[in-house]
Order: sequence, then C-alpha cells, then structure tokens
Amino acid sequence: MKIVLFDVDGTLVRAGGAGRKALGAAAQALYGKAGLIEGIDMAGRADSWICREVFLAARGRRPSSRELGRLKREYLKRLPGQVRKAVSAGRYRLPAGVKALVRRLSREKGVLLGLGTGNFEQGARIKLKPAGLNRCFRFGGYGCDSLDRCGILKEAVRRGRRLMPEGAGPPEVFVVGDTPHDVSAGRKAGYATIGVGTGFAPWEVLAASRPDRLARDFRGIEKWLSWFGIASKASRKPPR
Repeated sequence: MKIVLFDVDGTLVRAGGAGRKALGAAAQALYGKAGLIEGIDMAGRADSWICREVFLAARGRRPSSRELGRLKREYLKRLPGQVRKAVSAGRYRLPAGVKALVRRLSREKGVLLGLGTGNFEQGARIKLKPAGLNRCFRFGGYGCDSLDRCGILKEAVRRGRRLMPEGAGPPEVFVVGDTPHDVSAGRKAGYATIGVGTGFAPWEVLAASRPDRLARDFRGIEKWLSWFGIASKASRKPPR
C-alpha cells in the first residue's frame, strides 16, 4: 500500500495569513505586546515550536506545558474568524490542480491519504474546511505531536498503518510539501519526497533542497499519478 502525506499551508491551501494573524492577536492579548511573531520563520515549522518561540520572545524563557496550552487555545479560538476573513477578502486560495489530485487519490484503492503538517490538528482542519478537503484525509501527523518535522511525519505513518489491512507489508510513503523543511524531514524519515512550488519557499531554494520530484503546481494528474506509481485509467484499459 501507499501512504501519501500532504503538508497544509502553502501546499493544500494558502490561507491568506490567517494563522499568522490569529497567533499575533492571541500573543498580544495574553502578553500585552504587539509584533511578537515578527522575525519568526514559520514556514515548515511545527505550531508547538512556533508557540514556544513566541512565548520566549514575550517572557524571555521557555514556556511550561500549561503556558503553551494557554497560547494554543487562544490561537485556535481566533483562527476560524481569521480564515473566514481571508475567504471573504479573496485571500484564501487553492493551488492549481490540488483539489482534483486529492480527490482522485482519495478514490484510489491501496492509497491512504494523510496530513503531515506543522499545524495543530484542529488548526489544520479549520484551514481545510473552506476547501472541502477534510473528508479526504482520515489521519495525520500534527504540530502537537512533535517539535520535530520528522517526528510529525513518522507519527502520521504510524496512524496510517493502523488503517491498513491486517498482514499488509510496510507501506511506500510519499511526502508532499512546499518548503525545504518538508523535503529534509521526509528524507530523514526515509520517505520519498515531492517538492511543489505553490507556497512560501522561493523556487530556487526549494529545488536546492533536492526533493525526489519537483513540480510548479498540481496540474497534470497523470504525471502525479505516475510519480506515486499509480497507473492512469487510460493505461488500465485492455487492448482492443
């Protein structure tokens, strides 16, 4: 079987800065300081890591689990409103071809679709809701599972394997993401990697991370299916 893990921000959706705005507002409400998120490179990072860095900027020390949980709750409380604003303003977008590819993969026998994202699980689901993609992803690894991107991916695969038929062998795993962090984490975990230039990393930087495959966007379903080792419908037709 195959497990295909998709990143969320910049890969499945571009949420118009909703996450950054929600976290900035949460941090200001809790700590009374504006601009705490400035200078923090969030691309490809786990939300738990980002929240830790925000707290460190505010208080000059690492947060306790209770303090981290409070910031997480305040962030998630504000996120739905920011996503709605992004949708209304036309800032919420889907990369070209992504919906068609995801829906096609979700119908393929022998393929399990999951999320491999730095978002908290609830945050990921909030961001995917306007796109109507949540039902395509039955499991995932999230920013609440590990500070380390590689650990997030391994947790996603562990959960995916629970859905496999009893007695199935080790799955072939693919990681799809828009940043070098996605690529390096997938490679470290021993998975095949596909970099897609739909997000935040400059094309040259993404290419320099040397993913196994590289695409500008998700158009060209047959090409993508071939990368996953899936025969297209045309190739399945018996000869006349």
